[in-house]
Amino acid sequence: MKQIKIIIEKHHDGYVGYPVGVKGVVVGEGDTYEEALRDVQSALKFHVETFGTDVLDGDDGPVLEAFVAETTV
Repeated sequence: MKQIKIIIEKHHDGYVGYPVGVKGVVVGEGDTYEEALRDVQSALKFHVETFGTDVLDGDDGPVLEAFVAETTV
């Protein structure tokens, strides 16, 4: 069993979640934080069942910390 960090974003029309440090694209969504978290957990489980546990091994090892930064463009 492996700990995976998940980012949950709040948007005007709901929530979107995705894991960091996973090979491939995994996204979940929901009307609430909890729904988005459950959806991304389910999507991550499906991703691992489909492609194997190697997808959990990021190219540079596990993500130790995740940060949110902001900039202007």
